[in-house]
Order: sequence, then C-alpha cells, then structure tokens
Amino acid sequence: MFTYQFRWDVVPNNLHFIFSGMQMTLILSATTLAIAMVLGLVIAVLSMARPWPLRAFGVGFGELIRNTPVLVQLLWVYYVLPIFFEFRIDAVTAVIIGLSIYSSSFIAEAYRAGIQAVPQGHREAAQVLGLNQAQTFRRIVLPQAIRVTLPPLAANFVQLIKYSSLGAVLSVGEVTRKGMELSSSTFRPLEIFTFIAVLYFFICWPLSMSIRAWETRLARR
Repeated sequence: MFTYQFRWDVVPNNLHFIFSGMQMTLILSATTLAIAMVLGLVIAVLSMARPWPLRAFGVGFGELIRNTPVLVQLLWVYYVLPIFFEFRIDAVTAVIIGLSIYSSSFIAEAYRAGIQAVPQGHREAAQVLGLNQAQTFRRIVLPQAIRVTLPPLAANFVQLIKYSSLGAVLSVGEVTRKGMELSSSTFRPLEIFTFIAVLYFFICWPLSMSIRAWETRLARR
C-alpha cells in the first residue's frame, strides 16, 4: 500500500533557490544558442564549399558531432580538452562550449537547407547586377535562408533548455542541479523533481506550440 506522506510545502519554501537554477538554465540556453548560430553558419558554409578539403571538414565535423552522445562530448570538453591545451576550464564554460558545438551541427543542417532553398534565379539576378559571390551570399542568399531557418532555430532553443540539464553532471547550478541539491537536503525528491518537470513543461510547451504555429504561417505564405 502506498503510504508516502506528501510535503508539497518544500516547493514554495525553496522557490527562490529553484528559480535561481532556472535563471541559470535560461542563460546557458540563450548563450549557447547565440554561439551555435554563428558556428553553425560556419559549418554550413564549409560543408558547401567548392574546395574539397573544406567541404570534407565541414561534413565530417557535423557527422562526428551529430553521431556521438552529447553527454560524452560535455565530459570530453571538461576533462579532456584541458589536457591538450594545459589550462583549467570551469564547468559553466565547458557546458557552453559542449552544447554550442553539439547544437551547431544541427543548426548547420538547417542553414544548409535554407541556403539550398533559395532559388537559383535569385543568385543569377545578383550576378547580373554586378554582385560578386560574397556579396550575393551576404545580401541575397543569407537573408532569405535565415527566414527559412528561424523556426528550426527556435526549436533548437527548446532543445537546449532541456539539454542544459546535463550540466548537473558537471555540478553547474542550473535548475536540475538545484533540484538534486535540494532533494539531498530535504529528502523530498518526489515533490521537488515533479515540480521541476512541470516547470520545464510550462516553459518548453508554449514555445513548441508557438513554433508550430509559426511554421504553419510561413507555409501558407
């Protein structure tokens, strides 16, 4: 028979502690997305470059990152990277680097799809107007590609919010880690982690619904 005595008061009594972790979660996610957007564009351009060494590097890098576990990558950045470069890296920086690299490999695919979706006629018209290849990419191709890739970028932000919980493994003070610390001191894991799961849901679900509505609106244009 289930005899567990619920103590939900542990949640409101520690809201400030929990929300400080959620603040760290959102900061990690936003910072990672900003870096991953830039790095993803670089990877996408390299994967479509004409010189085969650059193209091979871009494609190979993306495949390597997408086909290895993100947790292993975070541990590699935190424990192995300092061995190569002989410097110490803090846990927050390791999580930002690891998640940025991981997310950039998926964002690169979104960029590449957006770039390839730009009609060839637009590129040819730019050449007729006297724009060189770099100007054509910056002024014609990239603005159109970004419009197409905005929904995937927003969806990636939702994924990053959830992936940031892996920072708990490295003792980063995001919301999952705060929950672990609070659980060990209050011995109330059921109430604490249930609340944290609900907290994640009410942040990620509205964002996911907004992205779907956004994609539907873009598809009708």
